[in-house]
Amino acid sequence: MKILIVEDDLPLLEAIKEIFENESFDTTGTSMGDEGCFLAEQGSYDLILLDVMLPGMNGLDIVKHLRGHQISTPIIMLTAKDSVEDCVRGLDAGADDYVTKPFAVTVLLARARAVLRRRGTIDLDGKMSCGQIQLVPGLRDAYAGEEPLRLSPKEYELLEFFLCNKEQILSRDQIFERIWGFESESASTAVDVYVHHLRKKLAPYGGEIYLKTIRGVGYLFKGDSNVQ
Repeated sequence: MKILIVEDDLPLLEAIKEIFENESFDTTGTSMGDEGCFLAEQGSYDLILLDVMLPGMNGLDIVKHLRGHQISTPIIMLTAKDSVEDCVRGLDAGADDYVTKPFAVTVLLARARAVLRRRGTIDLDGKMSCGQIQLVPGLRDAYAGEEPLRLSPKEYELLEFFLCNKEQILSRDQIFERIWGFESESASTAVDVYVHHLRKKLAPYGGEIYLKTIRGVGYLFKGDSNVQ
């Protein structure tokens, strides 16, 4: 899963990146508020860790901006002990949680996992599932029931992105940016090609029924109770 970290204390930024990378997260970091807002707007992250006081656009304004533009990525705000009021305003604006500095590594990780669980991204074991489809992000393993799914790295990343965003329409541009990146030399048609491959591999287990094409837009991965 991908995490965006927006923190102007560079040593702390690097420390947080290392913490989450050691837990098999893919991280992007910036110390500038404006750049953080721009990156968050791309909608390709599973979690945002956001400092309140930032150069340029501050954390509160970033939360308001993202929620005002219907970007629902979970946000945990990072704040000094004497600015808890700012985090309360952040929660009211749409942030999901906050952590005060200094914080213990275990607390930050636990808060992140708790937010992802509340959003239905992971379960108590840190796994991701939908019906009989299950992913183990730390190992990059995928299963249909007890059977391992033999996915290529891109197919795994694609399925993980869909499970992170169940019940949300993902445009082809969003998917391409998340899996390949706009600087990639691959053509955007790679999205449709890999979705086709993924459907074929899920088909023997009935998993392809979750993945719906939204004509002219992109794809929707439906949750367990809404498959038709």
